Amino acid sequence: MKHMKKQASSIIIYFGSLFFVIFLLFMVASSNIKETYTVDNINIVKSVETSRIKELNRFKKEIVPPIKILKIASIEELKNKKDEIIEFEGTLTGYGPDCPGCSGNLGCSPHPNVKNGNIYYDDATYGKIRILAADKSIPCGSIVKVHNFKHINGDFYGIVLDRGSAITGLTMDLLYESEAATKNIGRSYNITFKIERWGY
Repeated sequence: MKHMKKQASSIIIYFGSLFFVIFLLFMVASSNIKETYTVDNINIVKSVETSRIKELNRFKKEIVPPIKILKIASIEELKNKKDEIIEFEGTLTGYGPDCPGCSGNLGCSPHPNVKNGNIYYDDATYGKIRILAADKSIPCGSIVKVHNFKHINGDFYGIVLDRGSAITGLTMDLLYESEAATKNIGRSYNITFKIERWGY
């Protein structure tokens, strides 16, 4: 009888130990299973382990270079700088399409006539913005943010659509409805120009 009790006790201990080992193995295995989530703002990668979402986002931020603003002091510095946002201080004047020697046609293709008083351009990205004449080093279609022009409240955007024999270097010319409308504009100095888009 004692022998049978001892054998039964050994079987219970054996199976108890076996179940305990199986339980431990199950716990270890389940700890390695991680829930996955779809990450919409990371291209290519459709799902990642929860524990890696922060790491991937951090990595993505590190590989995207910050926007670099290049401040220049002369128009010659514009050469081969089209991949950067360029900022400079210059002069702003005003002109009308009926100015002496002006045909009313803008210098950039398709050379629209603005004698009808239309001083705005409707850009697909920036919306309704003013028209500017600029140095030939700044390509047609360039978007310029203008700061510190006292004749317009706050900053405004313009697009380079015209040229002018007197508009060279760091000077720009803002289109008005007529030459008469510019009589109080004169020449404004220390204007900050930021080229946010290089050409069309």
